[in-house]
Amino acid sequence: MKFHLAINLERMDGSTDMIAVRDHTLCMVQMADAAGFEIAWAAEHHALEMTIAPNPFQILTWWAEHTRNIRLGVGVANTAYWHPIGLAGEAGMLDLISGGRLELGIGSGAYQREFDRMHPGLLREDGHKYMQEALPLIRALWKGDVAHDGPCWQFPAATACPKPLQDNVPMWVAARSPTSFDFAVEQGANLMCWPLTLPMSEAVAYRDRLSDAKARCGRPWAGRFAMMRHTCLYENARDRQAAMDSLRGALAMFGNLMMQKGAVVNGFPEKVPLDSLDGNVRVDPAMLESNLMFGSPDQVVEKLNAYRKLGVDSFIYYASMGLGFEQQKRSLQMFIDRVMPEFT
Repeated sequence: MKFHLAINLERMDGSTDMIAVRDHTLCMVQMADAAGFEIAWAAEHHALEMTIAPNPFQILTWWAEHTRNIRLGVGVANTAYWHPIGLAGEAGMLDLISGGRLELGIGSGAYQREFDRMHPGLLREDGHKYMQEALPLIRALWKGDVAHDGPCWQFPAATACPKPLQDNVPMWVAARSPTSFDFAVEQGANLMCWPLTLPMSEAVAYRDRLSDAKARCGRPWAGRFAMMRHTCLYENARDRQAAMDSLRGALAMFGNLMMQKGAVVNGFPEKVPLDSLDGNVRVDPAMLESNLMFGSPDQVVEKLNAYRKLGVDSFIYYASMGLGFEQQKRSLQMFIDRVMPEFT
């Protein structure tokens, strides 16, 4: 099993210094690089302090200059917010600057609030149309001139400049629906999945959708199957309580965005009452500890083994959840020292 790190620049309120956020994020990526993590992932989000990520290529270029081996994952670009020529060129530039370490992930988008500002008039549930048109087009632009006349974009002959150093840049699709699984398998792309706070049965459902997509495709698929979970290791009651309090606070803001139940003021989503959250956002502490990659090193090893048996070959350690910087570092170091050796 390979290990990846997903981390955002995040502020849960205006008291957190942005320079401290910046420096902490780089420190975590450097820890992962030194420990042999395969990929560090940077997201794309807009006008939100809890996920400060206006351009993943920008922060990944910065990380590239301060790391040696870890690969640099765009996780993920919302294709509806990009022109394909621009996206292909940005990706090629990152691959060039990093010495060929790019992993390009694309997705359909997360929040209607962002669509209303970045692509007014587009419904979030229609974002997949842009993703499906973009992926093969980006590959074509990396090869040379291509003219395009599609439903989402039209342009005369053009190519991506610069070209990536890698002959075959690994492509990833963020998938939850059967349609996205089918598309990723058909395109020979890798898959990244996030069950949010839902139980293991959600991860099993993703595995089954992948199996069904492979059967429908009718040809071999040699992609990677990655699973992302909020992760926090602890060995005392104080750190456990801090992890629960931080995550529940973050979920109160995330639930606002997912369900459009509250306002966002100066980039900070209002916290909605936890008892108003349902569906994909569940907040009971015992349930969180059971469903997420929370617990002692031994408990986390046991959970990871369950994912490995499920067919997951890459685990994405999602570090961002409003937790204090020092506890984030303690958790990651514990994972490096006492969990990773069990999977080498």
